[in-house]
Amino acid sequence: MVGLPEIPDDSALARLFSQERAQGEATWFSLPGGQTLYNAGDPSDQLFFLRTGRLGAFRREPGQEPQFLGVIRPGEPAGEMALIAGAPHSAEVVALRDSELFALPRDVFFEAAEADASVMVELARLMILRTRQATRRGTMGEPSVFGFTPMGQPGPLRALVERIALEIGKLGYSVTCIGSEAQNAPTEWFSEVERSHDFVLYLAESTDGNWRYTVSRQVDRLFRVGRGDRKPPLTDAEPPTPSPLQAQQLVDLILLQPSDIMRPSGSAAWMDAAQPARLFHLRRDQAPDLQRIARVLTGQSVGLVLSGGGARAYAHVGAVRALRERGVPIDFVGGVSMGAIIGAGVAMGWNDTEMDRRIHEAFVNTSPLDDIALPLLAMTHGVKVSERLAHHFGETAIEDLWLPFFCLSSNLTTGAYHLHKRGLVRKALRASISLPGILPPATDENNNVLVDGAVLKNFPADIMHASQLGPVVGVDVTSGRSITADDVARPASVWRWLWSGQWRKGPPIVSVLMRAATVSTGPDLAAARAATDVLVLPDVTKIEIRDWSAYDPAVAEGYRAMIEALDKLDRPVEDLRRRRSLQDPPQAKALLASAG
Repeated sequence: MVGLPEIPDDSALARLFSQERAQGEATWFSLPGGQTLYNAGDPSDQLFFLRTGRLGAFRREPGQEPQFLGVIRPGEPAGEMALIAGAPHSAEVVALRDSELFALPRDVFFEAAEADASVMVELARLMILRTRQATRRGTMGEPSVFGFTPMGQPGPLRALVERIALEIGKLGYSVTCIGSEAQNAPTEWFSEVERSHDFVLYLAESTDGNWRYTVSRQVDRLFRVGRGDRKPPLTDAEPPTPSPLQAQQLVDLILLQPSDIMRPSGSAAWMDAAQPARLFHLRRDQAPDLQRIARVLTGQSVGLVLSGGGARAYAHVGAVRALRERGVPIDFVGGVSMGAIIGAGVAMGWNDTEMDRRIHEAFVNTSPLDDIALPLLAMTHGVKVSERLAHHFGETAIEDLWLPFFCLSSNLTTGAYHLHKRGLVRKALRASISLPGILPPATDENNNVLVDGAVLKNFPADIMHASQLGPVVGVDVTSGRSITADDVARPASVWRWLWSGQWRKGPPIVSVLMRAATVSTGPDLAAARAATDVLVLPDVTKIEIRDWSAYDPAVAEGYRAMIEALDKLDRPVEDLRRRRSLQDPPQAKALLASAG
């Protein structure tokens, strides 16, 4: 099975629980799907052993979306690290489907471990494997069983799911598609199918009734499929009991789109109806779209994260150009401030030529910051920036972008970062780029005051890492020497400064404010960079942060830095987190294990 190797039925742990159960020390119990086994902070006074079903581990931070840590499969323990450390549980564990478990009290476990050293050796091996997977930024047990159910009337799903399976097979994995023909199969049959394939794709058609209920409660992650060119159904024939995955934000939405449309529309209504964790647009006859879904399922999707940095963020254009030239897919995009604007262009589907044209029109040809204002809220009115964002992004909603996209702003009302994943692109970007003191702040429908995301998190690679299982490529333009005394020197003559046109960049205080907003603390920067698999640091120290005319040298440096980073890799980017397969030869498995 993909991820951690399964513990065999004759393992030391399996024997221990069987023996202790016979002696009345280990208790058996069932845990319905959606129920919590334990919460973070609960005492670790028992060791759990999963007999049937699936458990999911999650970490939840205040004000942030839950981070999915991985799947615990039959034959694996839960809570072992906290038990041995004598510490409270650090994560929440929830039943993803109806499960059966054994529980062994702490003191009984340690007595048994003293009597049989192989128990502790086996447990230590499993803990090391899980720790190594966490260290290489993977999950401790990647999801491998997925479900596809209709929302409304999307048409037959089997052909679509089989095409996705075909693309998964091309990636070197064993995969099978199972529909309602298995609705009367015993539990052991499902377990055997899932044990003998790298990936299992269950699908239900609109007319499948109870089988839809089975699918929604039999998988690690569920994809609901609708027709993006139609309105969402007013009432949807949902199973009588909702999937436990919905509460854990493990339900995604796929909207099927006509092949000839320029851009999706009306996706917000579908998001309101389905409340998915993620949204994907898919054209049935477009191989790249099917391949993207296959990469998402197998953990080979590529997430691109772009930092803020004023005019230095032009380097992102060159980095994107290099990725495309090398054939590296971009499946998810996220950014902050100017990085968010470049990233939104990628998610819109702009090619290199269109990206060049639009960035020149919006920023290079004339400064976006020369509508100087009496500084009551900021040094500029911000009107030019708003008008240019409206011109280039129009009324496009984030939900209607071809690629999943997010950007960040800093919420001065709550003191936390604000994650923009819905709403008008131009409004999200206006908030993300609102540098305090330079542009007036933005506000949202809840009267929150939003400023540049760089104030609190300028390089959100950790957010990208939490939102998808594949490798993360991050481009950070904030490193190195950034501002000197020359940049903040008072002009020798104000009249000469005005006559030369240098005022269009803004006075020297703009450099101070822009740089101050993009300085990250050491721990925050280290955590963000640790979440990347390919970290690109263009050398943009010679580019003044407010020099909006320095497009060509910044783009060239971004391109150079990305090519250099890609040349250092020993495998394609999308394979950097490649999972082991049942089909891999022994030498390949050993290589992947050593890479972990």
